[in-house]
Amino acid sequence: MPRRLLAVATRLFAEKGFDRTSVQEIVDAANVTKGAMYHYFDSKDDLLAEIYARVLRMQMSRLQEIAGSGGPVADRVGRAAADVVVSTIDHLDDATISFRSLHQLTAEKQREVRLERRRYHELFRSLITEGQQAGVFTDRVPADLVVDFYFGSVHHLSTWYRPDGELSPQQIGDYYADLLLTALRAQ
Repeated sequence: MPRRLLAVATRLFAEKGFDRTSVQEIVDAANVTKGAMYHYFDSKDDLLAEIYARVLRMQMSRLQEIAGSGGPVADRVGRAAADVVVSTIDHLDDATISFRSLHQLTAEKQREVRLERRRYHELFRSLITEGQQAGVFTDRVPADLVVDFYFGSVHHLSTWYRPDGELSPQQIGDYYADLLLTALRAQ
């Protein structure tokens, strides 16, 4: 039932917007009672926070696996950079909803979401720093700025990506990763 509620909420938030979707519409579309919904989620805010958190949990798990896999740091950064693009595209409705609606969450929920996102960015940044310390990547630009710049472009995917476009998600991910690695290459 929680998955059904999340699927319905995701669809409705993507179609109508978070602020224009009522709890009643969600429970009607999921064919459950409000009591059933409130058994799993305390509020509509909780649904929105979970939409964001489930993608971030998946991405964090994948990043942890890539970061810990060993091998050259440039290869791990390339795989991680491509993976976040592909997984964002694969869950584009979730990402779009989150980026459009995060500001509508309560202050406490916003803090929770930002804390989890920060943990992801810090792990990604640690790979950049590892490469900089090893002399594989340039240190002309601080790792924090590299991460902010890269993820700004990833978050922008929801404004232009179309499933019927010329490039597959993997091709886009590979291009993004190549751009990042080219910019980081030590001179």
